[in-house]
Amino acid sequence: MNRTITVRGVGTAKTKPDQVIVSLDLEAKDMDYEKAVFLADEKIGRLNAALTDIGYEEDALKTVNFNVNTSYTGYHDDKGIYHNVFDGYIVNHSLKLAFDFSTERLAQTLSAIASCDAKPHLYISFTVKDPTGIKEQLLRSAAENARMKAELLTQASGVKLGRLVNIDYNWGEVNITSRTSYAMADEVCENALPKARAFGASMAPEDVSSSDSAAFTWEIED
Repeated sequence: MNRTITVRGVGTAKTKPDQVIVSLDLEAKDMDYEKAVFLADEKIGRLNAALTDIGYEEDALKTVNFNVNTSYTGYHDDKGIYHNVFDGYIVNHSLKLAFDFSTERLAQTLSAIASCDAKPHLYISFTVKDPTGIKEQLLRSAAENARMKAELLTQASGVKLGRLVNIDYNWGEVNITSRTSYAMADEVCENALPKARAFGASMAPEDVSSSDSAAFTWEIED
């Protein structure tokens, strides 16, 4: 029976983000279902108009999630009996806008969104447009890390590292988002941003930190 050694190699990589993702959540409410949906569509129309005015394509805003829920309010009457009363339909529409990272473009985009009266909730993240390079770098790094560990262990044990006989790798998701984020309060979006044309001019998002691992098995020789 051949003797073997199995070592898990860990690969790490750091990459500068090159894409901005602006996540927007819109909400509309009305007692009438069709009116609630119409109000939500109106808000999206205002957002699209504000963005096309600064050079975005008409289909730049992408829908991430759309749902309509019923809303109820509860109260106790004079006899202490609880009642649940329908008070309207709530339409929630989540969208995203992606563009190449530029502090100037980010400032322009946020100002345009804040200047229209759609009043979305905003969250900004920084990511990598094409993760292929990161994944390749991680796999190379993991292989080098595993071999270094295996050679160290066999040398310390007085044996030699033989041929590679197996690689066990789980094709999981790799992080491609920077830990730098920007969440914006509604009142800031309404009052401050339309005037803040130079917002983010000195912003430098943290590098995207990624890691991945794989298990490598080698034969051991005397």
